Amino acid sequence: MSILWELDGSTGDNVRLALGGDVQVVESGPAALRRLDDDPAERLLVVGPDVELTSVLDVAEQLRLGRPEVGIILMRRRLDVTVLAQALRSGIREVVTTDDLSSLTQAGQRSRELSERLSGLTGGARAPDGRVVTVFAAKGGVGKTTVSINLAVELATAGARVLLVDLDLAFGDVGISLALMPERSCVDLIAMAGHLDAQGLASVVTTHESGLDALCAPAHPGDAERIPAASVAELLRVARRIYDFVIIDTPPAFTDHVLVAFDSSDVTILLGTLDIPAIKNLRLALDTLGQLGHPQESLVLVLNRSDAKVGLSVSDVTATLGRPIAVEIPNSIAVPAASNRGEAIVMSEPKHPVSVALKTLAREYVLGTDPAHAAGAKAGLPEGQAALAAARPQGRRIFRWSQA
Repeated sequence: MSILWELDGSTGDNVRLALGGDVQVVESGPAALRRLDDDPAERLLVVGPDVELTSVLDVAEQLRLGRPEVGIILMRRRLDVTVLAQALRSGIREVVTTDDLSSLTQAGQRSRELSERLSGLTGGARAPDGRVVTVFAAKGGVGKTTVSINLAVELATAGARVLLVDLDLAFGDVGISLALMPERSCVDLIAMAGHLDAQGLASVVTTHESGLDALCAPAHPGDAERIPAASVAELLRVARRIYDFVIIDTPPAFTDHVLVAFDSSDVTILLGTLDIPAIKNLRLALDTLGQLGHPQESLVLVLNRSDAKVGLSVSDVTATLGRPIAVEIPNSIAVPAASNRGEAIVMSEPKHPVSVALKTLAREYVLGTDPAHAAGAKAGLPEGQAALAAARPQGRRIFRWSQA
């Protein structure tokens, strides 16, 4: 089957005659991209003569990076040197005139042969999707936003493509904590429901100095109720095809939006502190996720302010939870001070003990680059969590980890 992006219905018959087989007709670039996403085996897109060239070039640029095995053949009513040059730079394989069906047939054959060779070089598989990481606590004030922000910044400064999503839609603080001035937010996803694509997502994010993209919460709490959970699911499907990591900051509640995030997550970081309400709620969160069928091996327990002198110890927490703590983040006044400056502490103070702990979380439990953890060698690491670490993709990109 081939995909034909055209505006004039009469072109379809000619393309079917030239290419043979089934031809699926779409009327827009986003529709063509969605069709290609739905069918990873499809490798040919023919663009009709009346489609605006700028739109074609935008789609070609996206496919060149995300689906290089997909060939694009551009039909024009007459050949133009400028058009040929622009097409070549954007990755369009061939340009043919509308009335030359034999050239279209030959171009289609050459494109399919090239696609087969490219698929052979990559094993026939598309690039792996990015990893979705959800940071959650069933109690407020334990540091979810701080952990989310610093985890995202650490991954971004290491060279990864990172999207930080503020899913605390009513009272999210990602934007203000990073000193961002977002022009658009999660509420703008509503208008793109059902047809969100890479270009649409790019239009609603705000880029931080670290290189990460942030999708901030709405400015008005009342807008939270307008955002359907289905829009969050669509957002995560699109985002994980564009970014290496999608980090999700959440509210302290099992909302429909949060449940969607859990369903999409590769890693779920559950956060607690050394106080009875926080540990009780962490225990309830573990039980709830178990009842929902969430894979236990994907859960990473993190204890924030772990050295606070409040009459409880880490051993008390592990005994209560029946699971080991993966990472202990020490208490420090430097954390709220950095937040008040709109900074991530892993950037402003990379050698601080809090930064070291957050780097450990990023390296060993999100990316899984530490050989000992990838092999499950750390004492106390549950067998299922060790298997998860070993299965993490290594080498999708090269990351530059700063040494503390």
